Amino acid sequence: MPPASTGATSEAGPAAMPESERTKQEPLPPLDLLAKLTNTPPPPETTLRTVVRRFKIWTPLAVLLAIIFVVVQAVRPLPNPTVVLGDAKSSFVFEGGKLSIPWPEHGQAAVKVVGSGDVGTFGEQKPVPTASVAKIMTAYVILKEHPLKKDEKGPQIEVDDKAVTEGGSRDESRIKGLQAGQKFSQQDMVKMLMIPSGNNIARLLARWDAQSANEGAFVKKMNDAAKDLGMKNTTYTDPSGLDPKTVSTAVDQLKLAEAVMKFDAFRPIVAMPNAEIPGLPERIYNNNGNLLLEPGLSIKGIKTGSSTAAGGTLSWAAYKTVDGKDRLILGTMMDQHFKGLDPDGSNSLTMVKNNSQKVIATVRTALTSATAVKKGQVVGYVDDGLGGLTPVVATKDLKAVGVSGQKLKLSIGDGGKTVAHEVKAGTTVGVLTVGSGQRAQKVPVALQKDLVEPSFGAKLTRIG
Repeated sequence: MPPASTGATSEAGPAAMPESERTKQEPLPPLDLLAKLTNTPPPPETTLRTVVRRFKIWTPLAVLLAIIFVVVQAVRPLPNPTVVLGDAKSSFVFEGGKLSIPWPEHGQAAVKVVGSGDVGTFGEQKPVPTASVAKIMTAYVILKEHPLKKDEKGPQIEVDDKAVTEGGSRDESRIKGLQAGQKFSQQDMVKMLMIPSGNNIARLLARWDAQSANEGAFVKKMNDAAKDLGMKNTTYTDPSGLDPKTVSTAVDQLKLAEAVMKFDAFRPIVAMPNAEIPGLPERIYNNNGNLLLEPGLSIKGIKTGSSTAAGGTLSWAAYKTVDGKDRLILGTMMDQHFKGLDPDGSNSLTMVKNNSQKVIATVRTALTSATAVKKGQVVGYVDDGLGGLTPVVATKDLKAVGVSGQKLKLSIGDGGKTVAHEVKAGTTVGVLTVGSGQRAQKVPVALQKDLVEPSFGAKLTRIG
């Protein structure tokens, strides 16, 4: 039988294990161990002791993170400075009340000064038949896809049987006397399209461009171009405008007029009262001829149109010299219907020309210039991106061109140049513009005082 003492030890189990053995298996907490080694009891656990211990642990880490943050903020790339209006004025209004324009009794119209902006609109801008004004888009697509320089003849285009047959029609405007196989330059074709308004030439050019007997592919290009120009209320169904389902608005046609008048090959053609085309039996005459020859109005195009459905339509261009520069005035008038007998819209055509002439005369007379911003005037700021604003001033007077009561937009930008972070006062840093478009009036702007790099504090506190 085992000794009794051995049985007693077994019954005690782990609780009776010597402390040295327990310590080997379950290490004491550091403070208890320290107390055991020094024979000093551990201090009691308190909230303060916990806070102090955590502070000692986390403070070095927090300091390290703060140092890293400061270094990163200091060495981060600075945002590029930008030229902004800030609290400077954003528009200029010509003195005097709103210009009284002699609009027609009915229909719709729109007028603008290129480079300045809209002068005014009249009537509900709803889609109406364009008649031959549609040929402006035909010319636009042809010249866009087959560019010509001023006075350049361009490729030879052959007359097909269809154009000859259509030239014999008595129910539409056409070029007569064509022969199949005859060739004319692209320039002469555009003259035959725009000056006497040849419907058969419009369709011939459409087939030539699309390289197809079907003109539908070209009509799609017309509609695509209209979409690109923002002509939201325009639909083309044919290249000549004879189809009454070809519709547009005066505002939309003004967008097209501004775009097409940028072509150097187009402007001289639509300004011609008549022309002689080698290969044609007779001289061609412009349906817009009486307006082009009207003294004192400097009308240089663009296109008339008339039909029973459309009445009289006209898109026009006129010039006036202001401050030594020719200013282009554009306008469109549509849906002018003569009350009474109106064979093929001929009386309506006379009406739209007469009504347009009154508008042209009024706008030309009123067109003037005024100082929108004076030299040295604060017109904006260079924003360093961190809250710093350095004022910029106009380097010379900025003249605006417009009519009484017209409101023109003022805008400012860097002119495509990158502004450095440190620049001396007087340095040109951007451009101030009054109006809109390529012909808008502009002057350089310069720093009123030194542009300096953002302070350390600004760098440190920036967000994002």
